[in-house]
This record gives sequence, C-alpha cells and structure tokens, in this order.
Amino acid sequence: MNSSVAAQVHSAQHGPARGIGRWLFTTNHKDIGTLYLWFSLLMFLTGGSMAMLIRAELFQPGLQLVEPGFFNQMTTMHGLIMVFGAVMPAFVGLANWMVPLMIGAPDMALPRMNNWSFWILPFAFAMMISTLFMDGGAPNFGWTFYAPLSTTYAPPSVTYFIFAIHMMGISSIMGAINIIATILNLRAPGMTMMKLPLFVWTWLITAFLLIAVMPVLAGVVTMMLMDIHFGTSFFNSTCSGSSGIPRCTS
Repeated sequence: MNSSVAAQVHSAQHGPARGIGRWLFTTNHKDIGTLYLWFSLLMFLTGGSMAMLIRAELFQPGLQLVEPGFFNQMTTMHGLIMVFGAVMPAFVGLANWMVPLMIGAPDMALPRMNNWSFWILPFAFAMMISTLFMDGGAPNFGWTFYAPLSTTYAPPSVTYFIFAIHMMGISSIMGAINIIATILNLRAPGMTMMKLPLFVWTWLITAFLLIAVMPVLAGVVTMMLMDIHFGTSFFNSTCSGSSGIPRCTS
C-alpha cells in the first residue's frame, strides 16, 4: 500500500483533523483563505491602534502621549503592518477562497505549500512587532526604509526587522507561485484563459508582479544588512555609494 492510499484509508477511518489541528495542518483552500482573512483583521486592528495613537499625538502641538522616538517607531510599524499584514493577506485570503471556485478547480495546485505560505506570516510579524521591546526600540526610519537613517542610525533591532521582511517576501512568492500554478493547470474543461473571470485575471497578473518585485525588496534589505554589519557603502553617497566596497572612514 503506497503512502497516498494509506493516507486516504487513514482519513476515511479517522476523518479530518478536529479542533486546533484542523487549522494548523489544513490544506483546504477555504480554511487557509479564512486564516488569511482572520490574520488580516488582527493586523488591521493592531496597525489601526497605532494609527489612532499617532493621530492622538498630532491632535495639538507639543508632546502629548509618546516620545518622538517611539512616535517614529510606531509610524514605521504602522505602515508595514497595514501594507504587508492587513491589505496583502486580505486579498490573498480572497484569492484562496475564490480562485479555485471560479475556475472549477478542486483546490489550489500546491495545497501543502499553501499552508506553509500562511504560517510563515504570524512568525514574521511576531518578530517584527517584538522589535518594539528590544534595546534601542523598533526601527524608526519609516516604512520606506529611508536611507541613510535605515543604515547609519539604525537601532540593533533592525537585523530582526530585515529577517522579518525576508520571511514576508518568501510567503508572498510562495503564494504567488501557487496561484499561477492553479490558474494555468487546474482550470475545469472548457474554461479557457479568455473565459476566466476578471478577478482571476487580476490575480494572475498580480502574482507575476509579486514574483518580480519581492526579490528586489529582498535585495534592498540585504544591502541594508551589508551596510550595517559588513562595512559596505550601498546607501552611503559620500563614500562611493551603490557599491559593495568597504565604507570609507573619512
């Protein structure tokens, strides 16, 4: 009896996983889509609470609630949480739910990778948010990684921040590959590319754009890491700039 038959026999005897196991190990595209949507809501509330504090601080001139350094840290966290933690997972959750249904597919093409691409996210954002409690505080250079603040004056926690960005990028690339493979290979008979719903077409294009963009973002944060820890000068315009040679000392 091969492994796939054994798995089917086990499922028939014991049924699907129940309780927390169902959500931890699920490969069902609807369950994973629901996980994405709940995670997006949690991150929306987290980033939204930071936005409320930011606006409360700006309600009138002077210092009201938080110190300037912590204000900049919250601005950085708020931007990244809203873009990578709220908006993107929300749309990926909708894609997980709707794309297989719209094209007549039984599930996503790579269901186990689908599970993995989601569960990377909670660990990535837990690491990023934990930088608020590290020595020197969280990154305070804005969600655009504004150089040279992001390299020359970066707090020690920026290393964990960069690793979290890498994990988010890996999750996005895995999800994009899954969507492309599903749309191109699991369409129902008669569902040609020209018959795809507009939502599916938008996600096919978005998935290709994610695969193109995320390695570029990974390269940028890796260059930040090199400038901070290995003496390069990618973002130091006074010392050659845009190169991997050691930073000048003058």
